[in-house]
Amino acid sequence: MTHSPPQNPTLAAALILLATAFIAGTTLMAKTLGSDALGPPLHPLQVSHGRFLFAFMAISSVVIALRPRLQRPHWGLHIGRTTFGWGGVTLMFAAVAYIPLADATAITFLNPVFCMLLAIPLLGERVGPWRWGAAGVALVGAMILLRPTPDSFQPAALMALGAAVVMGMELIFIKKLSGREAPLQILWINNTIGVLIASLAVLPVWQMPTPEQWAALATLGLLMACAQACFVNGMARGDASFVAPFSYATLIFAALYDFMGFNVVPDAITLLGAGIILAGAAILAWREGRQAKMA
Repeated sequence: MTHSPPQNPTLAAALILLATAFIAGTTLMAKTLGSDALGPPLHPLQVSHGRFLFAFMAISSVVIALRPRLQRPHWGLHIGRTTFGWGGVTLMFAAVAYIPLADATAITFLNPVFCMLLAIPLLGERVGPWRWGAAGVALVGAMILLRPTPDSFQPAALMALGAAVVMGMELIFIKKLSGREAPLQILWINNTIGVLIASLAVLPVWQMPTPEQWAALATLGLLMACAQACFVNGMARGDASFVAPFSYATLIFAALYDFMGFNVVPDAITLLGAGIILAGAAILAWREGRQAKMA
């Protein structure tokens, strides 16, 4: 049984744009928590735990209020999706503590490229010259952002690259899960499993947050819950090829928040590398859309 709401491209685009603003906000909160702005820096595992804990609380309150009819979940897909999602989020939060938000965000836009590469052995998909070309373009942009010279190389950027790989694997599970269950059920199960994984992982590094850090963790979780809700509902109301480009606005919001919060201005390398990555991702999204229409 599938769960597909009525198509509404305008609403879909608005929801995706709103999701990007929320997602960029979570990285800003993570960067703040990973610095000494609100107290002793928190470990990325603890920041990730806060994200899942407070998102779980927010979504659970909605589930309790609406009392939706829950369908039989595919636990294997949910566990796989959440495990890789938790890993990707944790790596991303670790990266933004050390490098500009725009750099980390741009690098994680490689996740559809890694998803494409992983889909070859895992899903048996065939990749044509257009998709290989798009992947190549995006990877060139990533190499620029990594600044692979002795004087400018940023080791933390490798964590953002790792996040992109792990999130690419998460997309494999999302593809398999897509359309099987209602969006609210998917969000609730994802965050329920996520908070269990994160609670176990954080035990060795747990430290008592300051009141300001508790507030930031709660804000992070709420922002992520809102972002997930907007993204899932936006994707359900428009063709993927149409709504995907709007997700690139995350980079704009990330750069804006980084400037407002930390006075970080994107340099020429960031703009060049990010532009090339977005070009490759846009070509890939366009090609995926054409393939879907021809199928």
